Amino acid sequence: MSLVALIIIGLAAGFLATRLMDMETNVIVTMAIGVFGALLGSLILRILLTMVGWMAGFVGAVLGAMLLIWAWRTYGPKS
Repeated sequence: MSLVALIIIGLAAGFLATRLMDMETNVIVTMAIGVFGALLGSLILRILLTMVGWMAGFVGAVLGAMLLIWAWRTYGPKS
């Protein structure tokens, strides 16, 4: 993301966040809150998506194993 876009998004995010949290600040502090908040939020979101991706892979592996067990019991050799 370009620096100009980061500043504009940070200013908008900081403005919205300070209004939602009922905090009065000047433009520089609002922009700083938005930019650092965007960086922190991005880091948290990446960590969560990585964890969700790992968990989705695990769930998929368990479901795949269950499907193979079902197929083996249904179509495999009868004892």
